[in-house]
Amino acid sequence: MSPVFPMLTALSMFYYMCLRRRARTATRGEMNSRRAIESNTRALPINVEIVQYAKEVLDFSSHYGSENSMSYTMWNLAGIPNVYPSSGDFTQTAVFRTYGTWWDRCPSARLPFTRTPSTFCSQDYVELAFEEPVYPTAVHILETYHPGAVVRILACSANPYSQNPPAEVRWEILWSEAPTKVNGPQARQFTPCIKQINFPTNLIRLEVNSSLLDYYTELDAVVLHGVKERPVLSLKTSMIDMNDIDEDEDEEKFACGMDTLNKQFSIVTLREWPTNGYFDKLPYELIQLILSHLTVPDLCRLAQTCKLLYQHCCDPLQYIHLSLQPYWARINDTSLEYLQSRCTLIQWLNLSWTGNRGAISVSGFSRFLKVCGSELVRLELSCGHFLNETCLEVITEMCPNLQELNLSSCDKIPPQAFNHIAKVGSLKRLILYRTKVEQTALLSILNFCSELQHLSLGSCVMIEDYDLIASMMGAKCKKLRSLDLWRCKNITESGIAELASGCQLLEELDLGWCPTLQSSTGCFTNLARKLPNLQKLFLTANRSVCDTDIEELAANCTHLRQLDILGTRMVSPASLRKLLESCKDLSLLDVSFCSQIDNRVVLELNANFPNVFIKKSFTQ
Repeated sequence: MSPVFPMLTALSMFYYMCLRRRARTATRGEMNSRRAIESNTRALPINVEIVQYAKEVLDFSSHYGSENSMSYTMWNLAGIPNVYPSSGDFTQTAVFRTYGTWWDRCPSARLPFTRTPSTFCSQDYVELAFEEPVYPTAVHILETYHPGAVVRILACSANPYSQNPPAEVRWEILWSEAPTKVNGPQARQFTPCIKQINFPTNLIRLEVNSSLLDYYTELDAVVLHGVKERPVLSLKTSMIDMNDIDEDEDEEKFACGMDTLNKQFSIVTLREWPTNGYFDKLPYELIQLILSHLTVPDLCRLAQTCKLLYQHCCDPLQYIHLSLQPYWARINDTSLEYLQSRCTLIQWLNLSWTGNRGAISVSGFSRFLKVCGSELVRLELSCGHFLNETCLEVITEMCPNLQELNLSSCDKIPPQAFNHIAKVGSLKRLILYRTKVEQTALLSILNFCSELQHLSLGSCVMIEDYDLIASMMGAKCKKLRSLDLWRCKNITESGIAELASGCQLLEELDLGWCPTLQSSTGCFTNLARKLPNLQKLFLTANRSVCDTDIEELAANCTHLRQLDILGTRMVSPASLRKLLESCKDLSLLDVSFCSQIDNRVVLELNANFPNVFIKKSFTQ
C-alpha cells in the first residue's frame, strides 16, 4: 500500500478530533448575544437565545455579611444588578469572607492536604438557580470591585425546581482557569468562553480563589444566556486551537479517573508477568514514596496495570492523608465503600463540599466512619449538607482520637446535634462558622473540651449570651490560641475582660462587626495589656476604636502582624505611625473608611513602611 494512504487516514482522524472538539466548545463569537445562532456563513435553524438573571442563591461556602442582613451577602447575587457598572465597595454586592493570603499566615492557619491536583484551586463557591433550564451559550459575571477571583464555572443536570429529582446528578465544567492577577480594582463584565454541554441546566456554580487579590472581590449579578433546544453547529469551522484538544483530553482523563474510583478499584483480571522488571529491585518503601506523589484518580488508574502496583496502590499507608474535596462532584456512597478497605489507617480526611443532593447518605457516611474512623485525627466536613445528628453521634463514637473538626457552613445540622461534640475531649480545633449551634451545647463543649486551641464561632447567630460563653472560655480553655467571634451580636466589655484574663495565650482574635463593644469601656485597652502575644486582631467596623487603643497595642502587642480597624473615625495618622514603628512584624493594616486616614496619609505610610500592606478601600 502506498505510504500516502496511512497519512490520509491520520489526517482524517485529526480532522475528526478537531470537529468533535469544535462541537463541544462554543467560541466567544458564536454564542454571545441574543440572536439566531450562526456558524460562519452557513445559517442554522433559528434558536432564540434566552437571557436570565439568577432567580435564587441556593448554597454558598462563606460570605462577609451577616446571616440576618443583606449587606455583603451572597443573596445579593439574585436578581438584576444593584451596582454595576459602578466600581467600588458597596454593601449591595456579594462578598466572600477572605482574600489574599493573610488567612494562611496567621496562627489559626491549617496545614494543606498533599496530593491535591494542581488543577483544583477553588477556595469558595456559590450556587445559583435560574428560572428556565437552557443549554448555556454564555455566562456573564458582573464584578464590581477587585475582579479576577472566579476560577471555575460549572453546570448541574439537576433542576432545583423539579418535583422529580434525577436518579443521577451530573456536574460539567463550563470553564476553568488558574487564578490570575487583574490589574486594577475597577468593575468589569467577565464573559469567559464556555464549553457546550449535552444537557439543559438552570443551576450554575461559581468557584473562586481570592489568593491573588489585594482586597475582597465583590460580585453584583450573574447572567445566563442559553437556548431551549440543543444547538447543532455547522461542520464548516474556522481555525482550530491545538490547545483545545489537550484541554479535552485532560477533562476526559479526570472523568475516567473518578469513574475508576467508583467502579473499577476492586481487583480485576490483571495480566501475569514473569517479573516486574526494575520494580523487583526497588525497596517496597521507595515505591510507596514514589506513588505518594500521585493524585487519587492516578492511583486508581495505576492499580489496574499489574498485581504489584495494585498492591502498592491499595496499601492503607497511601491513604494516611486523603482529601476528596477536589472530586466533590463525583464522590458518593459507592466511592466511600470502595475506599473503606484502603482507609483503615487514615488520620486526615477532607470531605468538604461532598455528598450534597443525596450523593452521600447518612448510612453510607456512618458505614465508612465505623471502618475508618478509629485513627482519625483531622476531619474536614465544610458545607456537608448531608450531615445530621446521627452523623455527629457516629463521629463522636467512632473517632476517639479526633483533634480537629471543621463543620463550617454545615447549616443543616439541627441545634441539638452539637451536644454530641462535647464527648470528644481531645479536640484542639473546632470550626463552627455559620452553624446553628446553640448556647447550651456550646457551653457543654467548652466545659469538656479543655484542650481547645483554635475555635471559630463566626456568624453563629443562635447564641444568646456571648458574655457567658466568653466567661466559660476564660475558665476552661486556657490553651486557646485563636478565637473567631466575627459578627457575634452581644458580647460586651464584661465578656472581653473574662476572656483576656483567662486565655492569655491568645495569638489571634477576630472581633469584627461586634456592635456592642465600645472603646470608652476600656475593653480594647484591656485586651492589649492582657494579651501580649497577639499576632492578629480584627476590630472591623467598630467606629469607637481610638488613638488610645492603637497606642496601647503599639506598647504591649509588639508581635502584631495583622490589624483591621476598618470604619473607625477616631484614629489619627500619628497613632498609626507609632504602631508601625513599634510593631516591626506588622504586614497587614486595613484602614478602609477611616475618616482621618486619607489617600495622602496612606501613600506617606506606604513610603515609610514598605513592608506593610496598608489597605484603603473606597466607594464611588
